[in-house]
Amino acid sequence: MHSIKRQIATIALLAATFIPTYAGAIEPKPIAQPVPATSVETTKGLFVVITEAEPMTQMMALVLSTQTVLQGKSLHILLCGPGGDLAMKNSPQVMMKPMNKSPQMMLQDLIAKGVKVEVCPLYLPNKGKAQTDLINGVSVAKPPVVAENLREEGVKLFTF
Repeated sequence: MHSIKRQIATIALLAATFIPTYAGAIEPKPIAQPVPATSVETTKGLFVVITEAEPMTQMMALVLSTQTVLQGKSLHILLCGPGGDLAMKNSPQVMMKPMNKSPQMMLQDLIAKGVKVEVCPLYLPNKGKAQTDLINGVSVAKPPVVAENLREEGVKLFTF
């Protein structure tokens, strides 16, 4: 009798092995494929917002911005708050090593390369200044245009 039970158990086990397991079962979800990181080639350019007053931070923002232009990507710079002081004529200049340039000199180099540089629309009226107080090549931003530029596909936002 014990041998018959063993044979039945063996047959049941073999039968269970050959019966399709998908019958009435939930199909397992496929393993998600990794999403490739955004390629540098899909990045159109940068929108850089500088609000920091500290010259070293300003300089690093402008060094990275310069590299972006040299790599053939678009660049748009918005200066707000203390960062807006970069755009003022006769603003104090801090020379930074190893380039022996000030952040404003780097900004002027970018303007000469065709980069659009703007101050936020709140900057001049709250500083008691006028557009004539800005260095050549800097204009006042228009919020609807800035919002549109920030949403542009392939443009990454960096703030300093």
